[in-house]
Amino acid sequence: PGTYRNIMGNQSLAWGLIAASRLSGKDLFYGTYPITPASDILHELTKYKNFGVKTFQAEDEIAAVCSTIGAAFGGSMAVTASSGPGIALKAEGMGLGMILELPMIVINVQRGGPSTGLPTKTEQSDLLQGMYGRNGESPLPILAPQSPADCFDIAIEAWSIATECMCPVIILSDGYIANGSEPWRIPKMSELPKIEVKHPEGSDPDEPFMPYARDEYLARPWAIPGTPGLMHRVGGLEKEDGTGNVSYDPDNHQHMTDTRADKVSNIAQRIPPQQVMGPEKGDVLVVSWGGTYGACHTAVQRCQADGRSVAHTHLRYLNPMPANLDAVLHSYKKVLVPELNTGQLRLLLRSEFLIDCIGINKVQGKPFTVTELVGEIEKHAAAKAEPKPKSKAG
Repeated sequence: PGTYRNIMGNQSLAWGLIAASRLSGKDLFYGTYPITPASDILHELTKYKNFGVKTFQAEDEIAAVCSTIGAAFGGSMAVTASSGPGIALKAEGMGLGMILELPMIVINVQRGGPSTGLPTKTEQSDLLQGMYGRNGESPLPILAPQSPADCFDIAIEAWSIATECMCPVIILSDGYIANGSEPWRIPKMSELPKIEVKHPEGSDPDEPFMPYARDEYLARPWAIPGTPGLMHRVGGLEKEDGTGNVSYDPDNHQHMTDTRADKVSNIAQRIPPQQVMGPEKGDVLVVSWGGTYGACHTAVQRCQADGRSVAHTHLRYLNPMPANLDAVLHSYKKVLVPELNTGQLRLLLRSEFLIDCIGINKVQGKPFTVTELVGEIEKHAAAKAEPKPKSKAG
């Protein structure tokens, strides 16, 4: 007691958001519309007005994401959340936040689909929606917690990336994580990394403000409205490089599209390298993401105890993926990808790394059991041969 406590995924996300707001010195604005299984984040955040948290229950998902864009433009830590159906409605607003280059967090607590689908059941079928579910070339960073306790850390990491790169960041949780519970070590705020947020304080009157000038991370300045000398225009039309003025120039559009994509892809050089549990090379590598972590980890441990050549790696960063992932994947004869969908991560890994992944797929609204994963792994990872007894002489 006092060191550990049980925590549920949605509660952990809410607390992580509050911690990130304090670590960055920004008041938290949470604009949302109730939807299962994300609503408990709103319920939890309403308890913490004493930490400067502002919660807004909008009339619909579109209003929710637009209020979040406004909060980001005004200089707040801006967050919105939903499940798959609501993320579909937020898609245009997410694209606007992307071209405006404003720091925001968009949380998708995934559930069974399509449409209204299975609202109270878990699924991992919104990965491609997060990757490509906006019009135009609109890449955004995507992070996925692996467990209820990890939601706290993911929220802080997402806000750090959003402010560093000046772009919306997607968090892909799921119903299994949101409603699951596990022991969590209560951190001290002094142990958590500070999130440095800088705003330009004004410009030389002889030097006009350039709202789309870039820093070393290709991020533009986060200018607060009303700051003398920092008047600028924002909108959904393509920006001229540097000035932010509306531009239909084809070469400029190519350049800005490439720049926004590079800003996201370059994150791979700053996130931790992908770790592997087990041998660094061998017969089988199990690649998981999201709420399948626990079942995959335990299944691999059991197979290792039986002498099988198998390892496990779990992806928390889905866009971009870690820079060393290519080398990791090609160190094994077979790559198995368990997912609660019909093969979305498998599709991405095949296209990005040209590796013939083998899918273990389940779309029943239920998580994997350890036993069924062990059975699938055993089909591909041979057991260690028993040593032959030595013959007796004479």
